[in-house]
Amino acid sequence: MTRWVCPECDREFARTLQSHVCVPGCTVEETFAPHPPVYREIYDRLVGGLGPVHEDAVRVGVFLKSERKFAEIRPKARSLSLALLLPRRAEHALVSRALPMPDGHVWHFFKLTRVEDVDEHLLDLMEEAYDG
Repeated sequence: MTRWVCPECDREFARTLQSHVCVPGCTVEETFAPHPPVYREIYDRLVGGLGPVHEDAVRVGVFLKSERKFAEIRPKARSLSLALLLPRRAEHALVSRALPMPDGHVWHFFKLTRVEDVDEHLLDLMEEAYDG
């Protein structure tokens, strides 16, 4: 997929002149550096089985994109926050909140603290979000 690169922040987006908060990008390593190592382990488990994915890393987190943004992963003080966009409302023990969107998609929010939180069901949901 061809992406537009913002000339101000050098980040990639799906659409030309896509609206965004213009903040400088960084590496995934820089995003996770100030946080507990388990956060990076959780991140790697979440992303490891996906196909080609664009990792838009900024200081506050990593936005995962295929054809569009399908997940946000943000290190927080007490947990790793995962926001996952699915085409339906899904059930999972770690869903802390679900936010329906006007187009029928639903943002699901998870608070992850252990690698074991990333179970097979959550990995299936990651793949479903990736596939759109």
